[in-house]
Amino acid sequence: MERKRGAVLATEKYGSAESWKYVAKDAVMERTRDGSAGVSRGNSLFGVFKCVFLPQGYPESVSDDYLQYQFWDTVQAFSSSLSGTLATQASLKGVGVGNQEATVAAATVTWLLRDGTGMLGRILFAWQKGSKLDSEAKKWRLFADVLNDIAMFMEILAPYFPGCFTVIVCTAGIFKSLVGVAGGATRAALTVHQARRDNMADISAKDGSQETLVNLAGLLVSLMLIPLVTDNPILTVSLFFLFTVLHLFANYKAVRSVVMETLNEARLSIVLQQYLRDRRILSPMEANQREPILLEFRKTVPIKLGVRLQEIIESPQDLNLALKENNMPFLMGVRNGCVCVCLAPEASVRDEIRAMCQAVWLRSKLSIPTSKDPPMQSNWEMVHESHKVMQTIFDKFLKGVEAAGWDITRTLLDWDEWRVEWKTKNY
Repeated sequence: MERKRGAVLATEKYGSAESWKYVAKDAVMERTRDGSAGVSRGNSLFGVFKCVFLPQGYPESVSDDYLQYQFWDTVQAFSSSLSGTLATQASLKGVGVGNQEATVAAATVTWLLRDGTGMLGRILFAWQKGSKLDSEAKKWRLFADVLNDIAMFMEILAPYFPGCFTVIVCTAGIFKSLVGVAGGATRAALTVHQARRDNMADISAKDGSQETLVNLAGLLVSLMLIPLVTDNPILTVSLFFLFTVLHLFANYKAVRSVVMETLNEARLSIVLQQYLRDRRILSPMEANQREPILLEFRKTVPIKLGVRLQEIIESPQDLNLALKENNMPFLMGVRNGCVCVCLAPEASVRDEIRAMCQAVWLRSKLSIPTSKDPPMQSNWEMVHESHKVMQTIFDKFLKGVEAAGWDITRTLLDWDEWRVEWKTKNY
């Protein structure tokens, strides 16, 4: 049967950007763009920009917070590029560029010392804090940028203290090495969050393209700035502080715009505490807005996850106390003002979340100010009460968390690698 003249045979679209239709005309199939879909990506500046600098499939292939984060990340990268130019000029002046009395050997030694101390700092920092960079990516991302500004300020000041120049630039080199580790690792963690089609490589590559474009723009502006700031320390410092304020503000806005759906210690604590108060489950957006993004130095009751058994148990009687009211694949105790959790090898992600919830509840009990009188409950009694509380609320709480949009198939809780198997009989 012959098709009706001008009938639409099929339609196709490229992501959410453009739509085409195939129309039968005089026994010939013609392909035309659907006028309601807007202009083609190849025929517009935005289309070209999108192809070159945004991941394929944008916006469906990335998280909802991608565009806002990338905007502020671009602003901070631009201001950091300009600050870096001022710091580089000061460093070159400090090693003797333009000074006829300076030697190449002395400048080379200074540069090598700076790089060498930076390499050692990078190794030590990755060893000490590497596991924290996933669970607290926001905090360490902001920390890295603050430390980067401090390092550049030290480099700008270094030429004015020639007797301490080498010490100052080596210290700045260590700081910059920490920035490299923390910044790179946390950027990788954020890329995993942004990737909605397992397209981490594409997002990372396009982020590199965006950064290169920003650095190119910063280079052009720097070429205009250099003649103005040469031999003008007051203008140099003034511009540096201006760029630093913009850099820190943009970084804060970028980190604050990230909405992670996975639970770390801070976000789980915020959600649980709210649930205990009024039985309301916070959405990822609400909890992320409340999450602290500055490194905290105030004294709190620490929580240690995945510890050795001896950090909880000292005797067979302690093991009996740890097993009382407990049929879960983890043991919990309070030692030296710290909540410690032992995990069994068979523990699931659900068990990890429950253990963390219980530890957060215990911490809240231990953090309540008390009078000078002896406490009403011993540590083990509080542990037993925490088992009963979780037995009552956890299943409903976890269902509510999942319904609110949280990802409970994995967590960003900072578990150590110790796993313990224990006997359940009494001694």
